[in-house]
Amino acid sequence: MTKATNPAGPWSPLKLIKKVTGWIDCCPLWDEDGKAYLVHAYANSRVGLKSVLLVNEMNPNGEEILGTSTLVFNGQQNHNTIEGPKFYKRNGYYYIFAPAGGVATGWQTILRSKNVFGPYEEKIVLEQGSTQINGPHQGGWISGTDGREWFIHFQDKGAYGRIIHLQPLRWVNDWPEMGQDYDGNGVGEPVSEFAKPVLSKECAVPQTTDEFNDKQLGLQWQWQANIVPSWSVLNNGLLRLMGMGQVDQRSIWMQPNLLLQKFPAENFSATTKLKLAPQGGKAGLTVFGLDYASLLIEYLPSKKYTISLRVCKDADKGSTEVQGSPEVSATSPEVYFRVEVRKVQSPLKAPIRAICQFFYSLDGVNFKTIGAPFTAREGKWVGAKVGLFSTGKKGTYADFDWFRIAEL
Repeated sequence: MTKATNPAGPWSPLKLIKKVTGWIDCCPLWDEDGKAYLVHAYANSRVGLKSVLLVNEMNPNGEEILGTSTLVFNGQQNHNTIEGPKFYKRNGYYYIFAPAGGVATGWQTILRSKNVFGPYEEKIVLEQGSTQINGPHQGGWISGTDGREWFIHFQDKGAYGRIIHLQPLRWVNDWPEMGQDYDGNGVGEPVSEFAKPVLSKECAVPQTTDEFNDKQLGLQWQWQANIVPSWSVLNNGLLRLMGMGQVDQRSIWMQPNLLLQKFPAENFSATTKLKLAPQGGKAGLTVFGLDYASLLIEYLPSKKYTISLRVCKDADKGSTEVQGSPEVSATSPEVYFRVEVRKVQSPLKAPIRAICQFFYSLDGVNFKTIGAPFTAREGKWVGAKVGLFSTGKKGTYADFDWFRIAEL
């Protein structure tokens, strides 16, 4: 296999090698003779063209495109939306691994040729078939340290994001075969169980719960925009989220200081304990995506605390959030908020839905439901997220004692 690495040594400083429009998913290949090539697709949203793959020659250090692009594959008839190409060479053949048919509905296509510029033969090698693994999308070829080979790809699960899968791969007549051909039609399907590759004794498990006892937030947290240090303070086992006002009164879709993390499982609960500042504010727990729902406590001018659920459908299109429940009076600025997320899928190939039920408690023991169940939606190119916010006016804040994820 010719690896997609640069034999010419370290890269030179950042340099524009070719000004283009609409090129996506570029992947390099360095051949045995020292020549270098680049394969790419086109984005329909940028240039009105998709479903084609092109190859360019580069200079060996990858800093210059030589000549013009060569169209090596047109998938408009049988492999619509072919994209994400990966470039390899094995046993005298050039291979392009590329998904087609769409992120949630497609399949894996393999192209091969003895000439880097084609013509290329085509073959579908992996499809959803009878499995629950739709797509399967993107991906690449991996050679294990034990000699076994694999294909890694993702599955789009809507609100649950893009889930990574590992398929066994073997070579037959210089074509890769992936997964298992359950129905005997010559095309593999993703496996649901298989012996893992050789692993080290220690396997890292991503963090989810955070007691806020460390000097830094856990790596699972993601801000909605480039971080401003003044948004938060960690001190004495508390996370203080500062109010900075709501940047758009219609919704929190454009709010930069949302502190979120990806859904960690199909069925889970997220619970937090928080307390508003003496001068008031607005803060809470949210499930965030193209649609979102937020459970919040707010200090009103009438000098009382209220708890309510806010829901916004099509937030990315500028919609205004609405009350998702009647307001509940609170006697204290300290509350406990929880959301339970459960997977619903029926029938077999229907989209998976993540149904969320919110709860509140004034004592941390007795939790009451609030609002109707909410169906989470994915965000822009990512799954839904769950997390915390403080959107009161500047000078207010909320102290979060902990954030805990539990399996359901």
